[in-house]
Amino acid sequence: MGQGNSGFSEAGLRMLHDVLARHVESKKIPGLVALVSRGDETHVETLGTMRHDGGAPMRRDTIFRMASTSKPVAMAAAMVLLDECRLRLDDPVQEWLPELADRQVLKRIDSPLDDTVPARRPITVRDLLTSTFGLGMDFTSLGTPIMNAVFEQGLTPNLPEPMPGPDEWMRRLGTLPLMYQPGERWQYQISHDVISVLVARVTGQSFETFLRERIFGPLGMKDTGFHVPADQIDRLPTLYAPDPQTGEFLVWDEAEGGRWSRPPAFQGSGGGLVSTADDYHAYFRMLLNGGMHGNQRILSRPAVELMTTNQLTPEQNAARSALARDSVHISFGQGQHGGWGFGMAVRTYRGDYAPIGQFGWDGGSGTSTYADPSNQLTGILLTQVGASVPNPIQLMHDFWTTLYQAIDN
Repeated sequence: MGQGNSGFSEAGLRMLHDVLARHVESKKIPGLVALVSRGDETHVETLGTMRHDGGAPMRRDTIFRMASTSKPVAMAAAMVLLDECRLRLDDPVQEWLPELADRQVLKRIDSPLDDTVPARRPITVRDLLTSTFGLGMDFTSLGTPIMNAVFEQGLTPNLPEPMPGPDEWMRRLGTLPLMYQPGERWQYQISHDVISVLVARVTGQSFETFLRERIFGPLGMKDTGFHVPADQIDRLPTLYAPDPQTGEFLVWDEAEGGRWSRPPAFQGSGGGLVSTADDYHAYFRMLLNGGMHGNQRILSRPAVELMTTNQLTPEQNAARSALARDSVHISFGQGQHGGWGFGMAVRTYRGDYAPIGQFGWDGGSGTSTYADPSNQLTGILLTQVGASVPNPIQLMHDFWTTLYQAIDN
């Protein structure tokens, strides 16, 4: 299995298998698919079953809900538009998103919604791509009027009711003030769904159609999209969000009749994709290859370099760093990467086994997807257990620790 500098050691891959198998045998993780590659070598592990109480075995082509690992893949749509000069980084977005013109900004994060000042400047494309446009999921401000309004308006995924269509979603978003001035502070989630609407309006196509024509189709990502067709639904496992106190497996989403069994009203890049290990491998390998897939260019090399380079100033990143450092009891240690590019984390310091420069992201449904330019390494870990309990995050940590030990130098 891997000799020299091209791949992985046999002993390292055995350890990887054993560590993954231990998680499945613990009965805390029903099943998983893991794909690792380095150079020309690819290794795949499929362990466990599609349901916690048994059922069909996991397969290499099992389709998973990618949750927030949608972000680094869906961001490619915006990068295509930058490459083609149909968007510019510092263009105000109000030409396409008039709902975001003439913003008001809360005086304090806990202010009433009408206690505002005018935004100092318009929101730009760069603000959206870096998640600094002024509105997002702030887990340190739950219970404030603005966070209550975000939930009440149905602006986030994974609520009991699906998000409305893009125009109605933007209308609701436009009724709220910003939490912070444009460009002031990194905030999670909402900017990515705004990008979905931006791309659709610039191109005159649905977000999924543009992604399929420019990214998914050329890369051969045939199983990636915003829902699973009826004739393939048996490949989608049940998604669980275990009870945090008891660990009991509670169903978050069933395959048949569930949220991903039909096309959604909102094709959101924040967390809406389904995909497979091989499809995601194709995407991250394209990024490692500087935007090339075989002989076909998908993105320019500068676009890839921009996406995968930290874009945040220390001031913009301060809240994110504090959240990762001070909330490990909630995040189970995730989020301590240092930087953020476009749609993905970028490691700016050596905080664990992964080197500086590794890029990618994790998903709350038990997914972890990263690439590492210095080792020409890709890792894709997919399971069906949500992060309501530490088990899937602990699995991710162990996956990456053993993967890096498996490198054959």
